[in-house]
Amino acid sequence: MKRFPFFLLLAFSLYFVSCKPLEKIPTYLEQVNDSTGRGTVKQTALLIQKNDLLSIQIASLSTKPEVSDAIFNQQVSGGTVPGYLVDGNGNIEHHRLGIIPAAGLTKEQLAAEIKKRLTEPAELMKDPSVIIRFMNMKVTVLGEVEQQGPVNVPGEKLTILEAVGLAGGITEYGKKTTIKVLRETNGQREMAVVDLTSKDIFDSPFYNLVQNDVIIVESSNRKQKEAEQARTFQKVSFGISLVAVTATLANILSRN
Repeated sequence: MKRFPFFLLLAFSLYFVSCKPLEKIPTYLEQVNDSTGRGTVKQTALLIQKNDLLSIQIASLSTKPEVSDAIFNQQVSGGTVPGYLVDGNGNIEHHRLGIIPAAGLTKEQLAAEIKKRLTEPAELMKDPSVIIRFMNMKVTVLGEVEQQGPVNVPGEKLTILEAVGLAGGITEYGKKTTIKVLRETNGQREMAVVDLTSKDIFDSPFYNLVQNDVIIVESSNRKQKEAEQARTFQKVSFGISLVAVTATLANILSRN
């Protein structure tokens, strides 16, 4: 019984080592209120990149068989349209119009080029219309989110907040103030740091994402501190157990 105060002291030491003050966790758009949150919605024009897969549909107002649009469209295979892949040189190879530069253009610019080839120098189609869609639009979210990995974009517009939401949200250990966004444009790689708690987020060119962006959510210091406290807790627990075993053995031996 004389050793009881000693073990009680160790227990209290272990308790205070494991305890930590509560830290305030920043919330999304923490600095935004009803007035500062108003502003013009900005939409980033998506540029076609290498390895993009494009759906290109060509139509004509003419009903004459000799100027039919059918020969200019890909045939459906297995219920889907194959699409046109932008190759390593930034070109697509249209099955009727040949090689067409695409990388670095918007969908509208590529559509204009295709219309030009359909009407000049010879009129291959009367009043053509061209509709282009991205078929493999995606971004990747890594780090302290619930579900890491590629996120398929349901349309052709995605904000960084929507991407984080599709990834299940940021965990309690993620830093909302220093989200990294990696982007490649015309062969050049750039990185930005976005603060999801700031009212200035809407003015960032990285608020609206583009295809193949990579979002990285870093771990906060809180996670590292908790890991260190857990290791300390284990060491102290082991020390108490060792002292208890030693005291028990010593007590047994002293009786013999």
